[in-house]
Amino acid sequence: MPFEINNEFIENLESLIERRDDQVIIDLFAEEHTADIAEIIDELSNDDATYLFRLLDSEKTAEALLDIDEDDRARILSKLSEKEIAEHIDELDTDDAADLIGSLSNERQNIVLSNIEDGDHAKDIAELLQYDEDTAGGLMAKELVKVNENWTVPNCVRKMRSQAQEVTRVHSIYVVDNKNVLKGRLSLKDLLVAPASATISEISIPKVDFVNVNDKAEEVARIMQKYDLEAIPVVDSENHLLGRITIDDIVDVIKEEAEKDYQMAAGLTDDVEADDSIIDLTKARLPWLVLGLFGGTAAASIMGGFDEALKNYPELFFFTPLIAAMAGNVGVQSSAIIVQGLAKDNLRGSLLNRMFKEISLALVNGVFLALIVFSLGLLLKYPMKVCSTISISLIIVIIIASLVGTFVPLILHKKGIDPAVATGPFITTCNDIFGIFIFFTIAKLILGF
Repeated sequence: MPFEINNEFIENLESLIERRDDQVIIDLFAEEHTADIAEIIDELSNDDATYLFRLLDSEKTAEALLDIDEDDRARILSKLSEKEIAEHIDELDTDDAADLIGSLSNERQNIVLSNIEDGDHAKDIAELLQYDEDTAGGLMAKELVKVNENWTVPNCVRKMRSQAQEVTRVHSIYVVDNKNVLKGRLSLKDLLVAPASATISEISIPKVDFVNVNDKAEEVARIMQKYDLEAIPVVDSENHLLGRITIDDIVDVIKEEAEKDYQMAAGLTDDVEADDSIIDLTKARLPWLVLGLFGGTAAASIMGGFDEALKNYPELFFFTPLIAAMAGNVGVQSSAIIVQGLAKDNLRGSLLNRMFKEISLALVNGVFLALIVFSLGLLLKYPMKVCSTISISLIIVIIIASLVGTFVPLILHKKGIDPAVATGPFITTCNDIFGIFIFFTIAKLILGF
């Protein structure tokens, strides 16, 4: 049964902490998962959370520290000494340790690293801190199992046993030469059935997927997703094996990217959460709201230029929101499909073919919807000319909105701008303005005002 936090549990824990009933607290957390510990800590005050961290075994709290909200983690780390942080770092893999230390000031980073007892562990962490966090180097861990292509099977097994003690989970066995150049991978089954006299080069698999240390995190995620990999080795420009990235790190990247794209599509410029301050939420929302305000003002100005049309044909006024809404909806649908295709890297064919496809699709949808609107107009006893104007405008607006929604993300992507920005208020506002302008322009041509 999954663990659930309730007020009674938290109140009891706070009471135990206040009485400093340490042994009862230790027993209470003896069987708890680190993710549950992190959830509990999020419910405690900073002082109580810090006390709990100092009391419990660092092997438990180290993993929990990674799952805590970033702001809460920063506050807890600020209350822990550099030596206490180093004790937690000692329990973590190098990639997680680098993420944790990376949130500290440079001065505290150096002090923490100097307090880590395992010198090699500290050296590996310091190396990882040099890479940008959004690259393969920033994601990779140094812990892995690698074997030399010249080793014999018995020697390889002996060396692997020694290495495996430092690795939490062995996903793959990598084969290197004497210069640490990645040469392939080793199947555990092939190793077990191979004769003792065989060398690793004779039984290894030369084909191995890998990424460069400077590759973007999104590219790493795409490759691992495409080939369904649990782990992937990381190499430098000369193919020297530097580390490996596991699927749990990639899941975090995909989750963060999805959250960012979702917020951009909703018109949020910064990464925010519901519990953030009013100032932070306002800063994230206001820019797109301002864009919408200017867009609405522009649309109103366009309508103001056709005031004579609205006097002579008031029916046009009632269909203006429909035209604007359809333009925005079609644009968002088209851009969402393109952005998804760019994220998955599965867009195929030329731009010309894509343009014809979008026009065809928009034409089919536009005609179908236009027939509905035309029939509705006749039922409401609007003049035939007005019904035709609205229907023709709707078809053209849908085609234009579809093209804008398709090509704006492609252009943004080509310019190095996140195309997810095109799925939100940006594309909606643009298409609203285009839609209203096209609507009244066509109305002027047909109705002759």
